[in-house]
Amino acid sequence: MIFMFDIDNTITNTKGTDYPNSRPIQEMVDRINSLYDMGHTVKITTSRGSRSGKDWHELTLKQLKQWGVKYHELIMKKPFCDHYIGDEVMSIEDFKERF
Repeated sequence: MIFMFDIDNTITNTKGTDYPNSRPIQEMVDRINSLYDMGHTVKITTSRGSRSGKDWHELTLKQLKQWGVKYHELIMKKPFCDHYIGDEVMSIEDFKERF
C-alpha cells in the first residue's frame, strides 16, 4: 500500500507556521516507521511555503532525519487549502484505529 502523510499537525505539533520549532508526535513517527518496515510505501507531503513562497525544503529534510521518520519520498509545496475532501482522506483518529 502507499501511504501519504502530511507533516504539520499530523506528524508534528506545529503552531501556525513556526516550522523551526515543530516537535514530532512520537506515536505517529512510530506508526509511520512500522508501515515502512512492513514494506509499505511512505510519502511525506507538506504545504510549507505554498502561500509564502519561502523554501522550507532543507529544514524539513533535516527535521525528518532528526525525528527518525522513515519515508520514500518528500513532496513539498502541496497546494494550500483549508479543507481536503476526497474519497481516500483519513483523519488521524481513523488512522490510529485502523493501523
